[in-house]
Amino acid sequence: MNHGRADPMHDMVLIVEATIWMCGGTLEIVTCSHVGHVFRKSTPYTFPGGTSKIVNHNNARLAEVWLDEWKDFFYAINPVAKKVAAGNVTERKELRRRLHCKTFRWYLENIYPESQMPLDYYHLGEIRNEVTNKCLDTYNRKNGENVAVSHCHGMGGNQNLFQVFAYTKRKQIMSDDNCLDASSYRGPVKLVRCHGMGGNQQWEYDEQERTIQHVNSGKCLDKPDAKDPTLPMLRDCDGRMSQIWIMKGKFKWQVS
Repeated sequence: MNHGRADPMHDMVLIVEATIWMCGGTLEIVTCSHVGHVFRKSTPYTFPGGTSKIVNHNNARLAEVWLDEWKDFFYAINPVAKKVAAGNVTERKELRRRLHCKTFRWYLENIYPESQMPLDYYHLGEIRNEVTNKCLDTYNRKNGENVAVSHCHGMGGNQNLFQVFAYTKRKQIMSDDNCLDASSYRGPVKLVRCHGMGGNQQWEYDEQERTIQHVNSGKCLDKPDAKDPTLPMLRDCDGRMSQIWIMKGKFKWQVS
């Protein structure tokens, strides 16, 4: 999924590709092939309610039929699609059953293991600081750049602001294919390509204390200081309120 910028058309193509594999088909690369697309000057179709409404309606139907529990991940990235009525998808689900299509987990495990979508996660959504009421945010930054905080907008992946994070079974806090990483005991906390090996990318979230502790350093994630109000810090875990982070999600966690 295109996490840096919410792109409904891109997401729809990825889901359609997944359904081909799940139902026994294959996608092959033909060497030296060329594919072209000729755009019409105008479309012969109508879009009641606007193009965006139709695209999001179709996206929601695809998610409801094919993504299983990962539909929550899709809706977190594209919250607008969640608000559009998908309509009755009973017939499409029955088609999937008749075709003996595999699960979306099978697709992630066997066809697209490099996908940014985690197989198992405890939380998916915003991570909000109790004191500042600001959320972790990637600002659409890339590998090696600092993670930040900004006003919680509740829009998931919204243009250059991205506030959807997954806390995974591997104790990673990930966004897209980057994970929170701290090589220094004092920070800064960076976005670094997820490697799945623990180390500087392993974080322990205490559900009771609601703290996020960096395992390697033993330090806790804290609000920014006055020098740079956008950069979260690592500090000694001392129970201060600014070390409380709320992992907010509206669906059941996948890992027990």
